[in-house]
Amino acid sequence: MKPLTAGVFTRLADGEFHSGEALARNLEVSRASVWNAVRDLEATGIEVYKVHGRGYRLPHPVALLDRAAVERHLGTNVERFALDIRYEVNSTNTTLLECAAAGAAGGTVVATEWQKGGRGRLGRAWHAGVGEALTFSLLWRFTRGAGALSGLSLAVGVALARALAAADAIGVALKWPNDIVHGDAKLAGILTELAGDALGPTAAVIGIGLNVRLSEATRARIGQPATDLVSACGAAPDRNRLLAAVLVELGRVLEAFAKEGFAPLRAEWQRCHAHQDQRVALLLSDGTRQSGHARGVAEDGSLLLETRAGLKRFHSGEVSLRPASAAKTK
Repeated sequence: MKPLTAGVFTRLADGEFHSGEALARNLEVSRASVWNAVRDLEATGIEVYKVHGRGYRLPHPVALLDRAAVERHLGTNVERFALDIRYEVNSTNTTLLECAAAGAAGGTVVATEWQKGGRGRLGRAWHAGVGEALTFSLLWRFTRGAGALSGLSLAVGVALARALAAADAIGVALKWPNDIVHGDAKLAGILTELAGDALGPTAAVIGIGLNVRLSEATRARIGQPATDLVSACGAAPDRNRLLAAVLVELGRVLEAFAKEGFAPLRAEWQRCHAHQDQRVALLLSDGTRQSGHARGVAEDGSLLLETRAGLKRFHSGEVSLRPASAAKTK
């Protein structure tokens, strides 16, 4: 996004009307330049109200991410995290992986208003408009190798579920292996990427995309049922407060995970499992399908599926999970 376009968005974030003349004066550009910036905003999917004689405004206020505000909400936990808040990046995970390779400390956080090339699991794109989601990545360093970190994405899901429950999100559940859902729609996704030696240490970059208030344009681009915190909470929470709350829970869970792995979190994850004891269909990478009843997860985070041939395990990265009723329509 061009600097001028970002500047116009920042000034419109309060949800009030701003005349083209006032915007041009504050930004020291022409009114024609402001008009072009507004068109650029609309091209990204942002709805801008235009009223003759009053100017421009957004449909609702947007609480922009602010480092000082997040640190204030972190309170006594502020020393555990190093915040890097950017208006725009290609991908927070890619950015933080580069920082990790350059020696960034564990607890480093890259958060952004907009990802140009957001990534999800299995190479899928992650879509969210400017200011519509809480989009960030956290670097956590483990002394163990990647093979000893099975279930990490599920542990992160537990931390998210705790933070969302504290934010009064009702009906939030975990979908194996790395989604948070509300009803039958996706609320958030987790992308964990590891770098390091086989026996350790390992740098884990944990990417989280949490929908706060999605526009209709963004929903149309996503290509699957999606929801947001406005639906789950009844209102959009303050993103700075929410980011701090999620980081605090992540810190607690990751410290415990580093010592004991996923096993102590298994029961809590299963209590939040969206498909516990339900009939599901697993779509395998080779195009085949396995059906059965989801019986939770093992201590390593693998999915336990009760089939006609007995209880089978499936590991993250191999399958996609859908309710059996949905899979029949494919």
